[in-house]
This record gives sequence, C-alpha cells and structure tokens, in this order.
Amino acid sequence: MSGFDMKNDTHRRYNPLTGEWMLVSPHRGKRPWQGQQETPVSLNLPEYDETCYLCPGNSRAGGVQNPKYNGPFVFTNDFSAITPNISDGAVDDGLFQAKSEKGICRVICFSPYHNKTVPQLSSDEMFAVAKVWQREYVELGSKEFINHIQIFENKGAAMGCSNPHPHCQIWAQQSIPEIVSKENFRQKTYFEQHTKPLLQEYVEQELQRNERVIAENDSFVALVPFWATWPFEVMVLPKISKPSIAALNDVELRNFSDMYRIVTCKYDNLFKTSFPYSAGVHQAPTDGGNYDYWTMHMHFYPPLFRSATVKKFMVGYEMMAEPQRDITAEQGAAILKDLSAEHYLHK
Repeated sequence: MSGFDMKNDTHRRYNPLTGEWMLVSPHRGKRPWQGQQETPVSLNLPEYDETCYLCPGNSRAGGVQNPKYNGPFVFTNDFSAITPNISDGAVDDGLFQAKSEKGICRVICFSPYHNKTVPQLSSDEMFAVAKVWQREYVELGSKEFINHIQIFENKGAAMGCSNPHPHCQIWAQQSIPEIVSKENFRQKTYFEQHTKPLLQEYVEQELQRNERVIAENDSFVALVPFWATWPFEVMVLPKISKPSIAALNDVELRNFSDMYRIVTCKYDNLFKTSFPYSAGVHQAPTDGGNYDYWTMHMHFYPPLFRSATVKKFMVGYEMMAEPQRDITAEQGAAILKDLSAEHYLHK
C-alpha cells in the first residue's frame, strides 16, 4: 500500500490560531453538481444611483442626507446592531446567563462611486480607506467602554450585503467576541511557550515553504492558510509582527491596503465576475492590556468554488461536526497565485 498523500487522501488539518481541526476531502472536487446556482453579479452599475442610500447627496433610509463627499465617508450606522446608550445589566440564573452589551457601529463608504469595488480602486483611494480604519481604531478604542474593534466588509448579495454601493463596517464593542477570544488565547499561549508571536513564526515558515503564498510586498504577505476552510480563503499578514493597524507607519499601511486590492483583484479575475466575500481585520483588543504577542491579520472568506454561479455551502456535516473542504489549500493557492494582480476590466 502506498503512503499517505495529502494531495489526494482525505485528512484533517489543525488550525493553531483557533485550536480547531477541519476535514479535507480532495477527491470530492470531481463530484457532479446539480444543486443551487447563484446569479452572476452584474458589473453594469452607474457611477451614481439616485435610489442608493449611500451615494453622495442622497437621503439614507433613516432620513439623514449624505454630504456630497468625494473620498471615504464615515457615519454611525442608522440601524446599529449595538449601541452605546443602554442600561448596564446582567442575568445570572444557573444555566441562564446574559449581560448587556454596549457598542458603536459605523459604516464607511469606500468612495463616492457606486460602481467601484475594492479591486477597482486606485492605490491612493484604498490607502485613504486604510487611513480611516487606522483613525477609527484609535478613536473608538480610546473610549472606556470599547474593548474590541471589528472592521469587516461583506461584498455581494451572496454574502448578505444589503447595498451594492461599496462599503465596509466597524463594530466596536464592550466584549471581546468569541472568535477573537480564541485567537487571543492561542497567540498568548504560544508566546508564553516560545517567546515569539505565533503568526510571526507562521509567516516565516510559509515564506520558506512557498507552497501557499499568492502575493507579497515589502511589508505584507497574502497566502491561503494551511488550515483554510473556504475554497479560496486567504489571509493577509505582516512580515514583521504588528499588534494592530495603529502600529503601521504610512509605508506599511499602504502596503497593507495594496495587498487588500491585490487579493480582491485575483478574486474577480478567477471567474471574471464581481467575486463575493466576507473579509475582516483581527487585531489586538483596546482594553489597555499588554498585547505584544498579538499579530494583526486580515481574513478573506469567499464562497465561490467551481464557477461564478456555484458556491460552497456550510451545511450538514460542517454545521454538525466540523468544517470541510473539497480542494486542498495548496490547490487553491496555486490557482490564485497564477492570476493577475491587474483587474480584468482594466486590461
């Protein structure tokens, strides 16, 4: 009998950032598909849409009128999931526990253009967005009741985006949420045992192996993580550990925002479509603690798998047992690495 072959044999992979395992079934990528297919996203959007709640000069759903902005535009979400003005309270009744949660939700329109997604923005335009992220992280994090800042983007209807005008969100809150808490615990534990940041060590090993790296510049690396769950999942990490976006100088910040553009360009180029994804930045909490062991990073979770119309579903086994994927991280990385960093519509 031949030896174990990760390229073809079913196996499980460990995620040291969360302490969880996931299942890889490489042979299942060949199975026929007669299930749901998504409608490809139309790219024929106007620069300005008079019916859009987020376009410059228009009124939002809550009745507030947007200014005629010409760069990134930030406002407090009119329908915030968490708000600052609630009473403190808790329930502690055996198995029934609850506590109040304060926070602030903000929306950031990337630009005044209704039809320019991240991969279609210029380097300067994306850098301007990153500067806003940096400012908001510092400003919100300085508030006494804010201990975590979550920056994220949902792109496309397939990922639940409620408005096609390119934008992202910031949810700043009292508690450190579950996924980030897991990452915090794993990074702290690794640092205590090895006196080196976990993700710093990981990046160095990935660069040495060069099996899953899809792009890099002087400051940042984009790669498909060894433990990737989504077919074309990507992480962007600094080459030298930085705890948060606030720790980046302007050169590093531009390199970070450029990598965001490059990853999303490759996504769009894969199936020649406006590629849906959820992306978010994980960084050190803002509760005043010492987080020298933290390394900021950005996750990209795109659902598409076989084409612009077929997506990966997290159902059944994934919901009841553990995450599972049908192609290896190395196969996904090889496909993304070969794609151009220039958007196909700009050629």
